[in-house]
Amino acid sequence: MSMKFNNFDAFEDANDAKGGNAADKVHVRVQQRNGRKCITTVAGLAEDLDVKRICKSFKKNFSCNGALQKDEETDGAVIQLSGDQRTNVMDFLTDQDICLKDEIVLHGF
Repeated sequence: MSMKFNNFDAFEDANDAKGGNAADKVHVRVQQRNGRKCITTVAGLAEDLDVKRICKSFKKNFSCNGALQKDEETDGAVIQLSGDQRTNVMDFLTDQDICLKDEIVLHGF
């Protein structure tokens, strides 16, 4: 009995530029780890923002663990959060006026 898995690429729509350049968008992705575990990554935040403070408030508000990583391709900061926090991140960024709703791109399953 052969099983066919659906090969889904969470990053395939990253090149779609709806309403502007893809470089000025904030990309919120969810990546599957193992089993039911997943991580949420937030990339593309503006350079003038205090990303460490934003990560700290994510961790406090969402009751999850988080870390800052350096992206080798863009030299920008990437926030990693444990669990599927895509909608929480989008709501937080729009409520705190960090970025507009049309600047946020949600990726993932």
